[in-house]
Amino acid sequence: MKIALFPGSFDPVTKAHVDIVKRAVNLFDKLYIGVGVNSSKQGLLSAGKREEMLRAVFSYDERIHIVAYEGLTVDFCRSIGADYMIRGIRTVSDFEYEKAIAQMNHALEPEIESIFIVSKPGYSSISSSIVREIIRYNGDVSQFVPKEAIPFLQ
Repeated sequence: MKIALFPGSFDPVTKAHVDIVKRAVNLFDKLYIGVGVNSSKQGLLSAGKREEMLRAVFSYDERIHIVAYEGLTVDFCRSIGADYMIRGIRTVSDFEYEKAIAQMNHALEPEIESIFIVSKPGYSSISSSIVREIIRYNGDVSQFVPKEAIPFLQ
């Protein structure tokens, strides 16, 4: 069984994330979306709310599983039996950052392959941090997030 992990903060989930998931899920038998918990960061939404939001967004596909985790991502991959890690790439700077992380992850766990999926051009400017900023100033984020996520952001 081919199992992959798409890790991230998903604070909040964006249409760019949804696009990566939709393109990745057909490559694997099971795709975990790992909601990373960083105790030193205060996010917009709690990990529990992010899990609920992602379940609402991806409830249509039984191959997609949502789980929060803390600690090293490669350790979490091992715990769920994932041999692949999915990462979305929007820009050249994303690639440089993700390449360094992938190389470190490979050093820690050579059996886990990092797979980069390049963002579609229309999504390359969408990031959770920009969406959070728009929310802070009461802007309309409906064009940037899936409709199922909106109730979690109000």
